[in-house]
Amino acid sequence: MKFFILGGTGFVGIPLIRHLVRSGHETAALVRSPGKAETLPPGALAVVGDPLAPGAWQDGAGQADVIVNLVGKPIVTRWTTAAKQEILDSRILSTRRAVEAIPVHRAGEMTLVNASAVGFYGKAGDAVLGEDAPPGEGFLADVARRWEDEAHKAAEKGARTVCARLGAVLGREGGVLAQMLPPFRMGLGGRLGSGKQWFSWIHLHDLCRALLFVAEMPALAGPVNMCAPNPATNAELTRTLAAVLNRPAILPVPAAILKLAIGGAAEIALEGQRVVPRVLDQHGFVFDFSRLNEALRDLVGG
Repeated sequence: MKFFILGGTGFVGIPLIRHLVRSGHETAALVRSPGKAETLPPGALAVVGDPLAPGAWQDGAGQADVIVNLVGKPIVTRWTTAAKQEILDSRILSTRRAVEAIPVHRAGEMTLVNASAVGFYGKAGDAVLGEDAPPGEGFLADVARRWEDEAHKAAEKGARTVCARLGAVLGREGGVLAQMLPPFRMGLGGRLGSGKQWFSWIHLHDLCRALLFVAEMPALAGPVNMCAPNPATNAELTRTLAAVLNRPAILPVPAAILKLAIGGAAEIALEGQRVVPRVLDQHGFVFDFSRLNEALRDLVGG
């Protein structure tokens, strides 16, 4: 198949492209400047353009079998009014441009796999959340809902549309794990707040496999939770990472201190969701890393 990737130079994009190329798929990726092309894995074609603006790159995207949109400004930052607008705009505008790139005469032949997030479900306590759970409330839930509403316009055109609701992606080169490792390696790690909040996660390796899996599954459309089948609490995450690193984790971070440090973004860490991948399970996807201790030992053990 022919893939066109938006957000291909990011934490998820680069390993996804590597996985697609190794799997024998023709893969192009949008880059903002010619210099960025050098960061792409061998075998990928670089197309220069701005994912938030219309451009000639959309003609190339419209020739693909699958468009994968991973664009989104990082959300772990202080949520000023300007930052919140940038978080929303980066997701809405990139999705709008991806939908525009789908030619009406080819829509029935194309698939849009558009990133979303488990933040869609908002604060849900201990409830186990499958794809049929309703949207929650709060800033992140509102962003995810509007993000998916924009993606659904591809389905209105006739394209198969998948909204990939990502959990916290665990990988060696970035994401939440990269932020946690320095203090934990120094023995300064600890649970956040009560530690009872849920942490829905996925190993980067399994995420790349899942994204290709849904692209190759013609009967699959709509929301897909992309997280491992065994979510953990924040306290479990803390204990497991400390054990893998053979370090103590005895310095909890009170909720008030976390909110003081990063403001509204503390919501991400303090109000997790207990999400399960029912659609992937129903369609026969098998995780290589289904348990947190296995994932962490693969990524940082030894």
